[in-house]
Amino acid sequence: MSQHNALYKHELVYLTEDASHDEVIELINMEAFGPGRHTRAAARIREQGPHDRTLSFVCADDGETIASVRMTPVHAGSVKGHLLGPLAVRPSHKNQGIGRELVRIAIDAARRQGSEAVILVGDPPYYGPLGFEKVAYGALEFPGPVDPGRVLVVPIAADVHARLKGVIGWRG
Repeated sequence: MSQHNALYKHELVYLTEDASHDEVIELINMEAFGPGRHTRAAARIREQGPHDRTLSFVCADDGETIASVRMTPVHAGSVKGHLLGPLAVRPSHKNQGIGRELVRIAIDAARRQGSEAVILVGDPPYYGPLGFEKVAYGALEFPGPVDPGRVLVVPIAADVHARLKGVIGWRG
């Protein structure tokens, strides 16, 4: 067999998360964010209640789960939306567009389910091209310190920016 024919071909598949993914998602998030990930303000919201598995997704490469994104239902001011994150990709698969595709899939799913907005705390240069906009400085009150310049939203419903004022927390 020639060396050309021996090259490995990646088979990426995007799937809705289920309970069988929990252990590997924990490992992927540990690799990406380390032990301090549980102290972040967004993690404080996620501790208030479960994420929505129907809007949370994984990417598998030849059967191995290598990335995930989760969505948690939240009230943000008077907006009924979803908090996106954590989003994490195994180091072996970074910079291949997998994270961006997971975000796109999650936003589309939230839109179909009637979510008014997708909110996150993240890097504007990464998330801006994916449709995220900055939330007004200090408009949302998180359960812990957060850099207001990193609070972003994809507004889905009308007048979302005007209604993103007040406390953000889990919505059951």
